[in-house]
Amino acid sequence: MVGGLSGGAVSREWPEPSRGSVYTTGRSGGLKTLYLDAFAGISGDMMLGVLVDLGAPVDILRDTAHRLGLSEANITATRTERKGIGAAKVHVRVMEREVVRTYAHIKELIEGSDLSPQAKERSQKVFALLAEAESRIHSRNIEQVHFHELGSADTLVDVVGSVVCLEYLGVEELLCSPLPMGTGMIKTSHGVYPVPAPAVTEILRGVPVYSSGIPTEIVTPTGAAIVAALASEFCLLPPMRIQSVGYGAGDRDLEIPNVLRGFLGQRETAARGRTRERRMVFSANIDDMNPEIYPYVMERLFEAGAEDVWLIPIQMKKSRPAVTISVLVPPSSEEEIKEVLFAETKTLGIRIEEVDKEYLDREVMEVSTGFGTIRVKVARREGRPLNVAPEYEDCRRAALRHGVPLKEVYAAAEEAARGLLSGGGLEGKRGPEGK
Repeated sequence: MVGGLSGGAVSREWPEPSRGSVYTTGRSGGLKTLYLDAFAGISGDMMLGVLVDLGAPVDILRDTAHRLGLSEANITATRTERKGIGAAKVHVRVMEREVVRTYAHIKELIEGSDLSPQAKERSQKVFALLAEAESRIHSRNIEQVHFHELGSADTLVDVVGSVVCLEYLGVEELLCSPLPMGTGMIKTSHGVYPVPAPAVTEILRGVPVYSSGIPTEIVTPTGAAIVAALASEFCLLPPMRIQSVGYGAGDRDLEIPNVLRGFLGQRETAARGRTRERRMVFSANIDDMNPEIYPYVMERLFEAGAEDVWLIPIQMKKSRPAVTISVLVPPSSEEEIKEVLFAETKTLGIRIEEVDKEYLDREVMEVSTGFGTIRVKVARREGRPLNVAPEYEDCRRAALRHGVPLKEVYAAAEEAARGLLSGGGLEGKRGPEGK
């Protein structure tokens, strides 16, 4: 059902949109997720088309334009096809003559509107990316950046309308596929520029992209800024229960369907009491490195942000003994960890795979034992303690200080923790001072 394709006068009678925190991860339960499959690229009007096709009323866009002082905007949505795929095409037409807005002007327009605080914040985030890109390209102060095409009324509607429609649909998490880049040249207000346009390449710093071979622009600065600012991750389609699919049509007729596809549904996350997060695993097989180097490499990897590092003995071609070094990598440390692997080992390449990491809720508590105070990790599920794990360094220091086997300190700390958690008052019973 395409409930968003509506006409008529501006209406403010639609249901109140969800005010949940958009684009967050790592919480229990299913997240209402919108995954954008940008196989043919993305633009502002394609983004609006997806959201309208998924059920956002066109009246929301008209009202958004009115709130921005663009009451003369004529906004419609029609059904169309691209290579046999039905899609929504959103048209924003405004009679403006040579209106050139600065970044400061656009900020004032958004802040002066009566949009929700969340909509203002997210819209400002998108335009900040556009302004930063223009500032770097043209070597101008960011506040004095002049938007030409990017400051037009339809761009304002594309950006702010997308944010408001995401709120209306109750989207809690926005994900996007890696973005395809076109080739060739394109005419802009500054002259003829290469594709991808300089603004696009600036905006997409750090975002995974690839060459599509399509000889035209398929990712516009507006589309790039929307997903770069609002998507929490660029990835393959994650495990999720798809509830509806929307298609937003682009302008050009390409060899492939020129549509942006959106999957709206519940992303599979951890059950209550557990957290699931997306991680990468980097691995390399090495058969020609001095084994004395591995401990140093592991230290460097942890310093670079690795969450875990492990070694596995393997046998490679020609029966050579070798080692697989694997690293669990958070998104914020990918480049630093790659640098360590290439600089500190003799590998010529690394394997990269995406994994889900799921773990119990945890806390650190201190317990009193006959060997002194020991920190203990406590893992809980729905508030109920399941596992306890004494901190190694605390136990090691206590064992050396008292001249006892390390396992005795571990046993005393575990017993004290379980006694404290159960209310049994068993802490401090084991050790030279509590025998």
